[in-house]
Order: sequence, then C-alpha cells, then structure tokens
Amino acid sequence: MQSQSIPALGAISLVLAACRTPQQAVQSKENQLAAAGFTLQPANSPKRIAAMNEFPQNKFVRVTSGGTVVYVYADPAGCQCAYFGNQTAWSNYRAAVFANQLANEQQMIATMNQDAFDFGPWPPLLVGRDLRSRASLPD
Repeated sequence: MQSQSIPALGAISLVLAACRTPQQAVQSKENQLAAAGFTLQPANSPKRIAAMNEFPQNKFVRVTSGGTVVYVYADPAGCQCAYFGNQTAWSNYRAAVFANQLANEQQMIATMNQDAFDFGPWPPLLVGRDLRSRASLPD
C-alpha cells in the first residue's frame, strides 16, 4: 500500500507546484538562494548584462574558476541579476529545498490520512471492536 502512495504523492506535488505562477516560483527560489548564502549581483552594466545572458535563464550552472567552484543562477527577466554561491551556499540551498519538499509531503500525507477512513454508518468508536460485544452497547 505504501508503494502505491508514493506515486500519488508525486502527482499531487506536481499539481500543487503547477498552481504557482512562474513568477512566484522564481521569487520563492530567489528567497531561498538568499537565505542559503548566495550573493545577488545586479546586471547593472552592459558587460554584466552580456555575461548574465550567457547563462541559461533561471537554471543553476556550476562554474570552476581558478580551482574554486561557483554556482550561478541568472535571472535576466526577473531581477536582472545573478546569484553567486560557493559549495556551502549550494549545500544550504539543497538542504532547504529538501526540507521544504519533505514538509509539503508530510502535509499532503496528513491531509490524505484525515479523510482515509470511511466508517460508513458506524461511529468511529465501534470500528475494531469484537462484534459479539455489540449486544451490550446502547442503541
């Protein structure tokens, strides 16, 4: 039964994620990036704009420069900026995303379990009792 619920949770997650507008999704991601330790750099010169436009929009790129790994997230359409982070910032971001997904799944499971039991015409207190003892219960 549990193996059947995993695909269902994945499908529900996709549906809920689709409810957000692309702008809301990008804003949420940018808030998480800042909280994780990424640094916002505005594309406020022609040289920076050209450099930012070389990166895929709203995607992470791992760049190695002089032996140092830097993670870049460019947002030319939104903030006209790029976020730069080191390995620690990237790890913090991934941990926050994982924690958020876990919390969303737990909330969905709780919601699904809330309505999972259909007791029909029987009050919940009678479920699981030995039916032979039913005669002693008040009508």
